[in-house]
Amino acid sequence: MYISDSACISPQKTFDNAFFEGEIIAHYGNRYAAVEPGYGQLIPAGLLRRMGKAVRMGVGAGLPLIHKYAVDGIILATANGGLEDCLKFLNQIVDYDEGTLTPTNFVQSTPNAVAGNLALMSKVTGYNTTHVHKGLAFEAALLDAIMLLEENKLKSVLVGSVDEISDYNHNIDFLNGHFKSADSSSETLLTSNSPGSVNGEGATMFVVESSRNEHTLAQIKDVEQLNYPSESDLELKLDQFLFRNGLKKEDIDSLMLGMSGDNRTDHLYAKFQKQFFPASSCYTYKNMVGDYPTATAFATWMAAKMISGHPAPLPCVYGNATTEKARNVLIYNHYKSIQHSFILLTA
Repeated sequence: MYISDSACISPQKTFDNAFFEGEIIAHYGNRYAAVEPGYGQLIPAGLLRRMGKAVRMGVGAGLPLIHKYAVDGIILATANGGLEDCLKFLNQIVDYDEGTLTPTNFVQSTPNAVAGNLALMSKVTGYNTTHVHKGLAFEAALLDAIMLLEENKLKSVLVGSVDEISDYNHNIDFLNGHFKSADSSSETLLTSNSPGSVNGEGATMFVVESSRNEHTLAQIKDVEQLNYPSESDLELKLDQFLFRNGLKKEDIDSLMLGMSGDNRTDHLYAKFQKQFFPASSCYTYKNMVGDYPTATAFATWMAAKMISGHPAPLPCVYGNATTEKARNVLIYNHYKSIQHSFILLTA
């Protein structure tokens, strides 16, 4: 599966090349809000005014790509997309005593509202689905797209992810110890040595095609998902994953780790890197955008950019890293130490 183009809205200035030119935004606290571009030229004002944040970001990232390429289908991933509107609607039921309610929050309260809006606005009437699998939602969307393209059901697909910070979900996860209670900044997140991470959000979209062409930036070669793996399970799956793609551990020149600043789990990433890829260039990404269920979509966007010739920003470099162009990039991530995944990109 080949990436022809991409777009990203995140807590960094990623809608243009500012992020890779060294213009890094420092975030403070435990919520990294997305830096949204101007939507005025893209979305009519009447529609924009009614859109929730998740729908706004998803349409803002996806619609320009659909206008640029003739895609046959839309496959999105989310865990919290639409949740804020859902809770607003539920609160309205209480506030208005089950009376006449405004339809806007209800319409945008479902996870597939983003894919639906993209289809309606672009008139793409083909395959349209949304995967909602917590920390493996984006990986499931990638697998769906890979299978469709391999079966020649479709030639070109928009695949991506959308997640927003919901106040209600944030408070629940905070009380559960998932986010930091002490003051922290993105510049010192990975060295904070304290429990908890930080919340993030964003929308990342890719145009993927079944064959290579003049627009190709990188190839998404394979995806693997694991739940509750032991150390031996992880090693076995890694070996099988590399073997079926004709690679050895030393062939992975770049490793991207989902380190989040949580001292309860970051040692798993450090051990993984030291044990399996001690000579590989190593990078992080959650210190830039926060830890949210579909953060691997941002990592995939960043890896594709690196493969196409953009050197990673300095704050993303973890340990040793060379200035050579990346060729084989392995993304390893886990969500709350439960859902683990590998994503392999090649030049």
